[in-house]
Amino acid sequence: MNIFLSKLSHIFRDRDLRKRILFVVLALIVFRVLTTIPIPGIDTARLATLFANSQFLGLLNIFSGGGLSNLSIVMLGVGPYITASIIMQLLTIMIPALKALYHEEGEAGRVKFAQYSRRLAFPLALIQAFSFIVIFQRQEIIPDLAPFVLILNVLIISAGSMLLMWLGELITEFGMGNGTSIIIFAGIVAALPTAISGTIAAYDPSQLPLYAGILALALAVTYSVVFVTEAERPIPVTYAKQVRGMKVYGGVSTYLPLRLNQAGVIPIIFALSIMLFPQMLFNFFATSTNAILQNVSSVGLSLINNHLLYNSFYFILVFAFTYFYTAVTFDPVQISENLQKSGAFIPGVRPGMPTAEYLSKIVTRITMVGALFLGFIAVLPLLLQSASGITTLAIGGTSLLIVVSVVLDVVKKMDAQVNMREY
Repeated sequence: MNIFLSKLSHIFRDRDLRKRILFVVLALIVFRVLTTIPIPGIDTARLATLFANSQFLGLLNIFSGGGLSNLSIVMLGVGPYITASIIMQLLTIMIPALKALYHEEGEAGRVKFAQYSRRLAFPLALIQAFSFIVIFQRQEIIPDLAPFVLILNVLIISAGSMLLMWLGELITEFGMGNGTSIIIFAGIVAALPTAISGTIAAYDPSQLPLYAGILALALAVTYSVVFVTEAERPIPVTYAKQVRGMKVYGGVSTYLPLRLNQAGVIPIIFALSIMLFPQMLFNFFATSTNAILQNVSSVGLSLINNHLLYNSFYFILVFAFTYFYTAVTFDPVQISENLQKSGAFIPGVRPGMPTAEYLSKIVTRITMVGALFLGFIAVLPLLLQSASGITTLAIGGTSLLIVVSVVLDVVKKMDAQVNMREY
């Protein structure tokens, strides 16, 4: 407790840390103000009814940071940027030049890679903005718009998404933590009072044991998410002794920490983005005048509404993205080369490629545990929602994963900043 209070007082005493925290707070205030500015001509009563009866729109609202629920100018949130990032990461597997740009050209290559993701996000935002406007027009929430007004609204909504993307990058650079995740986190937290009040309003005394069980399960899930996120597999590393003149350097034994879940909450976000895209397309074509598109849409929506199929595919996506993102961010060959250059080695393992193969084998094994855990936690709320009939559980489970992971990430980065300044 004394250590915690000491670090907290250091945060408030340090001018740079205060500025970083204040910047994050001001950026989130700007974000929340933008979510209250709606596009013109909305039927708010019909919109509220539509969101109350649609789990799909509720999940989309999470990624918009709460801006979709009132059709604000930032209704797309950071969704287009997340989708663009997924596409670019997938392209690194198929295009060797992109893979070399991301892995081998250092920080300059990653900056250029991020720039390509931003450029790809804008056309995706245009497509999504137009799709949403057409969907809500067919639901009679938005009136029929003249072509010029339609184009203007599409450009405004797309520009709002680009503004949030820029705001998220500013938070990453000048604030604390990952800006994109913090924006999603802020939207989830802002929606909590409404979700809690809705649950209280629908409270049934006869279901008290069910609510108590769900609360206990939520606490257990929170604890397990924290435990798995913080879990590490230490790899022993020894630095070879070096004699320089009359002094001996090295000979120190330490360890290389490999996290059980290297990907964090990113696989959940990636998987949901992939799952939501076909749902949006099928909803877009549901009211089409073309009979073939209507049939395709009805078949697609019926498959999505099949809970067993949906949960299975969701689990597989989370599992696959955990391995994929770990492979993208963790390069055993590069780590092996860095160890060899610094005169370090893993006891019992030869330097060079044997070390890379050893690290790759360890990471593959521990990622299996992390991927299974993430997949199970991701589908658990959906299974509970199917069993209990409480529709807010599916949204709440995804939100819980994101909130816990973002809070842990911010706390760790703040702790690192404090430790750096203390030394």
